[in-house]
Amino acid sequence: MALALTDEQRLLKQTAEDFFSSKAPVKQLRMLRDKRDPDGFSRAMWQEMAALGWTGIAIPEEYGGSDFGFFGLGLILEAAGRTLAATPLLSTVVLGASAVQLAGTAGQRQSILPAIAGGKLIMALALEERPHHAPLQIATKAARTAAGYRIDGSKTFVLDGHVADRLIVVARTAGQPGDRDGITLFLVDGTATGVARSRTVMVDSRNAARIELNGVEVGNDAVLGEVGRGAEILEQVLDLGRIGLAAEMLGSVSEVFERTVKYLKERKQFGVPIGSFQALKHRAAEMFCEIELAKSAVLESLTAIDEKRNDLPQLASLVKARLGDTFFLVSNEGIQMHGGIGMTDEAEVGFFLKRARVAQQTFGDAAFHRDRYATLEGF
Repeated sequence: MALALTDEQRLLKQTAEDFFSSKAPVKQLRMLRDKRDPDGFSRAMWQEMAALGWTGIAIPEEYGGSDFGFFGLGLILEAAGRTLAATPLLSTVVLGASAVQLAGTAGQRQSILPAIAGGKLIMALALEERPHHAPLQIATKAARTAAGYRIDGSKTFVLDGHVADRLIVVARTAGQPGDRDGITLFLVDGTATGVARSRTVMVDSRNAARIELNGVEVGNDAVLGEVGRGAEILEQVLDLGRIGLAAEMLGSVSEVFERTVKYLKERKQFGVPIGSFQALKHRAAEMFCEIELAKSAVLESLTAIDEKRNDLPQLASLVKARLGDTFFLVSNEGIQMHGGIGMTDEAEVGFFLKRARVAQQTFGDAAFHRDRYATLEGF
């Protein structure tokens, strides 16, 4: 693992930080929330990101991307996390594009990947059916028909589900909930007959939706990958999503820490900055150490993706658990060290705490991933 960024990576990181700080500061998320924006993100900004090449950064050049790799995408996600920027990067570029690259036919890749790279297509993974992450607990049914499949079921917590042009629906063509075999992935038009979408108002003001699938008819060409073998692709896609989300969380954690240290230097009690109090110094030092460990985990995981390493599943669970714990600690400390003002809606630090709670649960919390890591290691 390289501990230092290359010149190209440093330039990308700085460009991304400058972009999000000017185009999507935390006050933009507040505005989207207060105005109840129907999209939940800025489509104009999304097009600017596409023009910069970010929507195609992990897509091969033959499909209109730059093939810069996941490490570069991780730097962009980290910068987005610093301002809590609401974008379809995770749902579309990390999850959607990755699923199509891993399992799509030549025709599916040709029709979808250039559209994603050009910022013309938003995708969403319709997976969850329970209050907690359980990727194999799929009850949504996909029954054979003369022309293809009929899909019936319900999905919850679908990231960007209400604005997605195309859905990747995880359904069961055989077996029972909990079985690994029998899961199949389907490409479904977001406005197809039988698809009902309702936006979920999230505590972190980000996009998610509930989706009902009632007799949705799709052809055989809608199958993504092999029938009944979707769990293998799903796990790979989710691991990429976990690492991508961890990179975003790292940006948020770093921003909260820096804001908190700045406040400790400015806020005075008894005529001195509160940052001079030994107890607060110790708490700040603990946060610093945890963040440094988190940085190493994110860098290692992003590197593992581009190197196509075999230990990627373990690293995905390790980094998601680590960032979940770190974001919980630092967001809590940020609120507490800001004191009463930290509890008010006017203080932006509260937005980070809310984001922490949602991000912790997305794609599995720390307990889920510790258990998964132990299983992967044979315990």
